[in-house]
Amino acid sequence: MTDKLREKLINGGRVLVDEGQGDYVWGHISARLTDDPNKFLMKPGCVGIEEMTDDNIITVNIEGDKVSGDWPRHNEVFIHSEVMRARPDVNCVIHTHPEYAIAFSSLGKELSPMSNDGTMFSAGVPIFSETTDLIINQARGKAVAKALGQGGVVILRNHGIVTAGRSIEEAIWIALKLERACRVQLMAEWAGGPKFVAEGEDLQEKNKRGSRGDLYTNVFNYLVRSWCRVHGKANDPCCAEHYETDLSGYKE
Repeated sequence: MTDKLREKLINGGRVLVDEGQGDYVWGHISARLTDDPNKFLMKPGCVGIEEMTDDNIITVNIEGDKVSGDWPRHNEVFIHSEVMRARPDVNCVIHTHPEYAIAFSSLGKELSPMSNDGTMFSAGVPIFSETTDLIINQARGKAVAKALGQGGVVILRNHGIVTAGRSIEEAIWIALKLERACRVQLMAEWAGGPKFVAEGEDLQEKNKRGSRGDLYTNVFNYLVRSWCRVHGKANDPCCAEHYETDLSGYKE
């Protein structure tokens, strides 16, 4: 089971970078161990999020201490450990520095349900503004987890985003949709600001569709296939991995 989780974590890092959420050796993703929920796999420091391998992924405990692996632990490990401590339902935490979300966070505006992506966040996205610096201790990690609450995303103002999901697929879906929502709204702001938004029954239905679990799975699988078509090697076990298609959202 741990080997499969490692492969999915590796592919998760790859697709995040392919979708514009890489930032040199910064940014990180973690996945809770199913057989030991007080520990999680995590991308190490010193490498890009798309450079994770079986050999460099580290294991960390709920206190933020590295318990196995040769590579260094990220200083912002407490984002992951404290969110997982506060949210037993969360199995994946992502922290990246996507450009549009950071730019949008500096405006002090609410995300508007003007795009299909934006409707996902019509209930509002919490902003963590206690500091714009790194989250380098447990106290700040707890503050981020508190700001996240029971939702799936929090924006760290002038810094980046944190997403949390029941699966790697869900956490990635939220991260990608948020960045797209911020990008579209910024484009509208450049043109004078949005004048029309989704509302009423349309908003409710679009929001419901954007939260379908099958989309998390099928989009993730598509992004992995896309990465592997361009970058995959013949002996790459993560490209040879087959993820099941979820047909639950489609009618005959």
